[in-house]
Amino acid sequence: MQQTDHLPTGQPFYQQVANEEELFVQAWKHGLPALIKGPTGCGKTRFVQYMAHKLNLPLYTVACHDDLSATDLVGRHLIGAEGTWWQDGPLTRAVREGGICYLDEVVEARQDTTVVLHPLADDRRELFIERTGETLQAPDNFMLVVSYNPGYQNLLKGMKPSTRQRFVAMRFDYPQPEQEARIVATEAGIDDRLAGQLVRLGNAIRRLENHDLEEVASTRLLIFAARMIKAGVPVRQACLACLAEPLSDDLQTVRALMDVVDVHFSED
Repeated sequence: MQQTDHLPTGQPFYQQVANEEELFVQAWKHGLPALIKGPTGCGKTRFVQYMAHKLNLPLYTVACHDDLSATDLVGRHLIGAEGTWWQDGPLTRAVREGGICYLDEVVEARQDTTVVLHPLADDRRELFIERTGETLQAPDNFMLVVSYNPGYQNLLKGMKPSTRQRFVAMRFDYPQPEQEARIVATEAGIDDRLAGQLVRLGNAIRRLENHDLEEVASTRLLIFAARMIKAGVPVRQACLACLAEPLSDDLQTVRALMDVVDVHFSED
C-alpha cells in the first residue's frame, strides 16, 4: 500500500478554477465528506494538499489499488519479538488524531473498503474496528476525501450510487487555457509565451481523445515538458518524452502526436 502522511509545510501552489475552495471549507466545517472526480492530472491531489495546508490539517494520503483492503486502511495485529500488538492503518490514524484522510482513485480499491467508509461518511462519523471491538468517533477536525477518474469507470469498477450520495461532490476538469498557462508557467518557472504554446498543444491533443488515445495530455504532463525544456532539453525531445510516449505505446499514434507537436513548435 502506498501511503503518505504529514503535516503541511510549504504552501503548495494551486490555481482556483471555480468555487472549489469554498465548497471544501464548508464541507469540512459541517463534517461532510468530499468526493473529487476528474481526469488524470487535472489537479485533484494538488487541490487536497493545498486545502490541507490552508486548514492546517495533517494529510493522510492513500494511493488505492486492486489489492487495497479494509485491513490496509483500518489496521492489523502484528507479531514481533515482544509479542502481538495492534498497528493503526492510515484511516484509523486520521480518525484517532484528526486531519484529512485522502483516498486517491478510490474505485481502484476492493469493494470491502467502501463498506468501512459508510459509517464515516454519514451522520454517525464513526469507525468500527472489528478486530479490536473498538468504535472511534471522528473528531471535528477529521475529514474524509476520496477521488476518482470517471473515465475509468466500468461495470466492474465504479462507485455505487449508495456510496456516492454520501459525499459532497466536486467535478474537476482541465483549466481554461489562460488559467492553465498560468499554472504551467508558475510550476515550471517558464515564460508566458512558452507556457501558452504548451497549453495550445495540450488542447490540440485533447481534441484527439477519440482517436485511439486512452488518456489525453494532462496539465501534469505539460508541466513535465515545460520543466524539461527549461532545463535545456530540445522542445521536440521534451514533448516526445513527456507527452507523446506517455500517452501511447503504439508507434503510429506516437508519430501522429509528434506531427501535432511539429505544427505547434514549427519555429523551434
